[in-house]
Amino acid sequence: MFVEACSPACTSWLDGLGALGGLLAIAFVAATVLPAQSEAALVGLLIAGTHPPVQLVAVASLGNVLGAVVNWAFGRGVERFRERKWFPVGPSALERATVWYRKWGRWSLLLSWAPFGGDALTVAAGVLREPLWSFVVLVTIAKTARYVVLAAATLAFSA
Repeated sequence: MFVEACSPACTSWLDGLGALGGLLAIAFVAATVLPAQSEAALVGLLIAGTHPPVQLVAVASLGNVLGAVVNWAFGRGVERFRERKWFPVGPSALERATVWYRKWGRWSLLLSWAPFGGDALTVAAGVLREPLWSFVVLVTIAKTARYVVLAAATLAFSA
């Protein structure tokens, strides 16, 4: 009923908000337990041209970083969650990520964008008690850089 009472500008605003909310949700889920393709959603919205690219990159980055924070929290409580089927990282992947993280330290979080092993690194950071502030800074740099490169490539090839 609200949408029916809305002006065309209001309806357009709600549609735009729905697209941004969907992108935020997909980016969040993609960084946590469930498989999702935030990159495909971002590319689709960039090609549609209904939102400024900077806004789309910011929303996708925010969602993905928030999802990574959930992984970090899972890592902090790894002993309680490790054996659960829904735990985002298998035992061998977690072990590899922990070894990598111990070797390279917090700087390994700059690889948290990677499709294979990136999520495990964010869990390992929680396991190894990386402070949340440095975790968020490094993961934000990594994940935002990935979306910036993807957006630039998409806009260059779709022009």
